[in-house]
Amino acid sequence: MAGLVPTCRRGNKALVKFPVLQWLIDFALPPRCPGCGAIVAADHRFCTPCWASLDFLTGDGCTLCNAPLNAVAAGTICAPCLEQPPRHDGVRAAVSYGPVARDVVLRLKYSRKTGNAGTIGKLIARSIDGDGMIVPVPLHRWRLWGRGFNQAALIAASLSKASGLPVATGLLHRKRATQSMRGLSSRKRADAVRGAFRTTARIGGGTVWLVDDVYTSGATANACAATLKRAGADRVVVVTWARVLRED
Repeated sequence: MAGLVPTCRRGNKALVKFPVLQWLIDFALPPRCPGCGAIVAADHRFCTPCWASLDFLTGDGCTLCNAPLNAVAAGTICAPCLEQPPRHDGVRAAVSYGPVARDVVLRLKYSRKTGNAGTIGKLIARSIDGDGMIVPVPLHRWRLWGRGFNQAALIAASLSKASGLPVATGLLHRKRATQSMRGLSSRKRADAVRGAFRTTARIGGGTVWLVDDVYTSGATANACAATLKRAGADRVVVVTWARVLRED
């Protein structure tokens, strides 16, 4: 009879001793695609259409911000960075921002599909190629109270588990609420977050891996990076699920 019981998919060691219970849980609450919610074979897996729609970011890019650039020589700097160099030390994004990447984030933030943070953490772990500590971009307390969680902090916890690096959730603090930056110009976005962050402790050098869900204009990342470097960080590298390559 034991050979007829489905194997445990969820990786919960406590349930390995009770495979029938695990089978019942999988039957009642089957794994779902992080993008569309379709039933899939295992946790943190996408359905075939959603997976095929994701545009994974690989290859060469801008030396300063890692923006994808086609057929460029090593050391090339993109036009926005030439005009205004970023305060951070590069952006490591898993995918470009598109319909499926957007839905993964929206389901996490507004449909409370917090398991999507685990999926994102696993996929961005390959971006970590050195030591340091992980710091999530903080929410203001009003937004945190309204949502009930900080999606960046959930992603950071998953990334810490996957990479083995420590996470410092309370190190970076958003000291004032900022307006929605949707539709604002790059300059107005920078003005909106200027002075909005502070650290709660000094940093003894090294690299900070700054985690967020989506990288848009870079205004928030630059403000956070400047604050972290004033506190003692040598490098601040942004690690994110999706990157907006073209703002409509």
